Amino acid sequence: MTIRILIADDEALLRMAFGTVLEAQPDMTPVGEAADGAQAVRLARELRPDVVLMDVRMPETDGIEATRQVVEVSPQSRVLILTTFDLDAYAFAGLAAGASGFLLKNTRPEELLTAIRNVAAGDAVLSPRITRRLLEDFRPHLPDGGAVRDDRLDRLSAREREVLVEVGRGLSNAEVAAALYLAEATVKSHLGRILHKLELRDRIQAVVFAHDNRLVRPA
Repeated sequence: MTIRILIADDEALLRMAFGTVLEAQPDMTPVGEAADGAQAVRLARELRPDVVLMDVRMPETDGIEATRQVVEVSPQSRVLILTTFDLDAYAFAGLAAGASGFLLKNTRPEELLTAIRNVAAGDAVLSPRITRRLLEDFRPHLPDGGAVRDDRLDRLSAREREVLVEVGRGLSNAEVAAALYLAEATVKSHLGRILHKLELRDRIQAVVFAHDNRLVRPA
């Protein structure tokens, strides 16, 4: 299957560079380019790409708001946030808006390509280490103790809830398996059911959900 990719960045040279790398891949094809967030939303609606490479700082509509709109107008499209600085202040907001991960713009081409393939397959591109750092740095954005509990939690079994807690702590599947004495494949199956029952797109949204519902508290 060919992965159809929309490139959204206000710098023409970067759009060209990304396009050159993508065109060289037998399983990828760039289907459009956007110079600002509003254009990215329009093209996402028209082209229905599999993946959108989304810059954060763009004129008109920024990448955060554009991400929120893209996942609304083209739910099947996965957004991969591109940021200049590690732990950019906009990164967490982008993930909360529905992005499936984020990368630094100086990421090596092979890492970018792997990330695109993973996102297109429905995975999240965010290491457990970065997850923990994000949640620590952005804990002021998380709800306080008075947040309303989400009724979707009642859909989970006891074991699924345990897995969700560990995922919310930023653990990888292997680390969750070790913590709960489960096979890694079993953890992956549990996570799939958790995402389905909670109506979440990916692992990142599961992490946010766990913190929103106070299942995990930042240190």
